[in-house]
Amino acid sequence: MMIHNKNQKWLSILVVMMTLGASWAIRGRFGHEYGAAWAGSLGVLAMVLISGRKDWLKNWLSIAAIGAIGWGMTGMISYGKVIGYGKSNDWLNASYGLLSLFLIGGLFGFLGGGLTGLMLETSEKKKPDWAALITQMVAGGVIFWGFLIHQLEWFMTPPRSELWAACLGAAFALAWYLKRNQFESAFFTAMTTMLGAGFGFGFGNFLQTMGQGMQIGINWWNVMEYSIGFFGGLGMAYGIFSRRWPAMIVLPRSSSAWSALLLFILIPVWVITNVFETGKIERMAAEAGVSDLQVFSNGIYLQVFVVSLLAMGVMYYCWRQSRTGETRKKIVLIAFVAGFLWYQMLKLITSGIFGYYHWSMEELTVLNFIAVVFLISTSHIRAPQGSSMTSVDLGKGFYWLWFMVLILLVLLAGISSSLYTGLAGTELRFGL
Repeated sequence: MMIHNKNQKWLSILVVMMTLGASWAIRGRFGHEYGAAWAGSLGVLAMVLISGRKDWLKNWLSIAAIGAIGWGMTGMISYGKVIGYGKSNDWLNASYGLLSLFLIGGLFGFLGGGLTGLMLETSEKKKPDWAALITQMVAGGVIFWGFLIHQLEWFMTPPRSELWAACLGAAFALAWYLKRNQFESAFFTAMTTMLGAGFGFGFGNFLQTMGQGMQIGINWWNVMEYSIGFFGGLGMAYGIFSRRWPAMIVLPRSSSAWSALLLFILIPVWVITNVFETGKIERMAAEAGVSDLQVFSNGIYLQVFVVSLLAMGVMYYCWRQSRTGETRKKIVLIAFVAGFLWYQMLKLITSGIFGYYHWSMEELTVLNFIAVVFLISTSHIRAPQGSSMTSVDLGKGFYWLWFMVLILLVLLAGISSSLYTGLAGTELRFGL
């Protein structure tokens, strides 16, 4: 899909960047696979909306669900210590940290962008064999994890989980599948998203280090999370809006039903049961200075129940509307807004919105999202369809860009490591 007007193309890209940035910043409160899955689905849904493609709107649930799976998969990686390496005052450790974050962020992007692109490239003439692909990705993950970690003992974050190797194996399997079966647009999108998200994570760590070093009192972890989403959104949207995509087939209703189950029930339940478990509510009560834990807990659970019930009601309405007739942009936009507000409210509940809440810079994500909704609702972009083989291809310039990004991250590590020492959370991978 190549948008002819360059201004329209970059407007579309900006919408996806802002959406994935804001949702990834909120994801910082939830973490893990479930938080990344929700953030990824929202970024992909913004892409569907701003594209104006009727065939994509008809399949909005399935596209958002595969985006959730792709972006969420890499959430299993432990990267807390890697971020600590990036804060080191030793150039070698700082470089190792930023380059490792480039790899981790890149895996988020490759799997998220690649699987989303594969869904978009599903046409009447060419359909992915999802069962075969999943089998190959699982096998690739097991083989890489076993060989790199247990055989070579190539540890990135000892003594923490080394599941980055499993994600790397899954990414290699996906790349091989895309190239072998000539899903060129999906591969292109995977590569551009990998570059964007990889740079975003490393650069976000640099911003966090500099901000803490200058003692600027804001949530720099949040800034780092926004950075990976923002630049990951840039990579994914650029990849998608720089290609021509074939007309997508209307997927069966069963696909819509399973996607709704994943997005509206399984992921939210996963988020809620992990974020509002007993130990975390006890810490919230201690922060609020509450003496009666039972009353406080009941209040929290009631807030979560009411917010979730309302959001699920809106989601169910949108799902029913999309099954009974032609899917309208308005219906998908309602689901998009409801999905964002649902998780925004869950985040605010963890911040004590109905008790001890204090405003923080994190709430700027709301202004960010208002701007996104305005741009989507007022845009009249209609992206053309066409053969996926007649558009921008990866060339030497792209790989030179990769090399320059890696060099830039090493230079940024040199800057931060020479300016600050003793920052909170600093870790050393090499040396004493």
